[in-house]
Amino acid sequence: MDPLKALADAERKPYWLDEDPFEPEPLPRIFGHTQADLAIVGGGFSGLWTALLAKERDPGRDVVLLEGQRVGWAATGRNGGFCHASLTHGLANGLERWPYEIADLHRLGVENFNAIEETIARYGIDCSFERTGELNVATEEWQLDEMSEVHTIGRELGADIEYLDRDQVRAEVNSPTYIAGVWERGDCAMIDPARLAWGLRLACLRLGVRIYEHSPIKHIVKDGTALRLTAPYGTVRANRVALGTGAFSPLLRRLRHYLAPVYDYALMTEPLTTEQLASIGWKNRQGMGDSANQFHYYRLTDDNSILWGGYDAIYYNGGRVKIGYDQRDATFLTLAEHFYETFPQLEDVRFSHKWGGLIDTCSRFSAFYGTGYGSRLAYAVGYTGLGVAATRFGANVMLDLLDGLDTERTRLRMVREKPVPFPPEPIRSGVIQLTRWSLARADANGGRRNLWLRTLDRFGLGFDS
Repeated sequence: MDPLKALADAERKPYWLDEDPFEPEPLPRIFGHTQADLAIVGGGFSGLWTALLAKERDPGRDVVLLEGQRVGWAATGRNGGFCHASLTHGLANGLERWPYEIADLHRLGVENFNAIEETIARYGIDCSFERTGELNVATEEWQLDEMSEVHTIGRELGADIEYLDRDQVRAEVNSPTYIAGVWERGDCAMIDPARLAWGLRLACLRLGVRIYEHSPIKHIVKDGTALRLTAPYGTVRANRVALGTGAFSPLLRRLRHYLAPVYDYALMTEPLTTEQLASIGWKNRQGMGDSANQFHYYRLTDDNSILWGGYDAIYYNGGRVKIGYDQRDATFLTLAEHFYETFPQLEDVRFSHKWGGLIDTCSRFSAFYGTGYGSRLAYAVGYTGLGVAATRFGANVMLDLLDGLDTERTRLRMVREKPVPFPPEPIRSGVIQLTRWSLARADANGGRRNLWLRTLDRFGLGFDS
């Protein structure tokens, strides 16, 4: 099918947020003044997990959560729904940055992932949790060495992971582009991210968390031994504050040096017929990803639609953030073309939704943590797109820091160290655009990294899939 025709009737909204029967009623905005033991800024996964865990640790703690729009409306409700155990944005990235901690990071990630599954069951959250694992595929010969290394080290760490050759991977999911694959069977689940957020919201409310929507925090200032948060029509005086604002303009100025807002885009197909699904197999319903520097991620939904996203990660020069950037027709067209190249047997399938949204990225491509205002404020940011599960770990880190606890989490180098900051604008834009161009060139040239990428590698800033 002509990709333009296939995209013509697609709704310009996130698929997950287009679920009227499941979306809860809005909560009130904050008016006037209130006080709390803990104030949480941001109603995405980071803020929701922090609120829930804070009440589970201490049911008597007075917790307020403030969201600028609706709970789950931003990255939380726009992602691919991969709930992956990794805390380091994949094993390869973790090995590159924290090789001596990788066994502990793997174990802590699996423990965190298992706790998420238990929490979903305990609170009766209907978010279509499917523990399918993730199948990463190679489409070029140059991708095989790293794939083999990840498989070997994953097995040594105790992961349930299997290497698949050309015939085996195509028996799982049938695409003429696949030449090998690694299936991580146990440590990744597919979920409906919006329904998970709404379920966590309800659980928080039942535990006594006060949640205010449409209440963006404009300022945080010291107020004696506490902090005062100012919204358009009200204020909160809190003993402790947790920031979970992601890529949006940080309320702690120092974070501006470490974060870059990047836009990611996705498509959703119409539901596949029984015959269409049979033509590609996919009986085990794994999450999928390919192994290029500019990679795609994709998965099946409850109704057997295919979410197809990734490839383009767009940084708008100057770090500009606009509602209009949520839609980018050039990227949608590219994604549609790549979809039909991967699954030519689905040439008659059309797309029902197209959308994009912000990701908070940093130079190490996984979350970093810290405190401010004399340790009265804590933050966890920079997840770079794999935060559905990792945000729960980050919530525990923030609570440990705010409570002054010395834990295995807070002793990790990953937690104690910061990423390399980005340069100021306009140099930042030049560096990011040169890196994007170089990664695309590497994909087109057998994975060969040019001088710029090799220089980044030398300083521990290199990134591939």
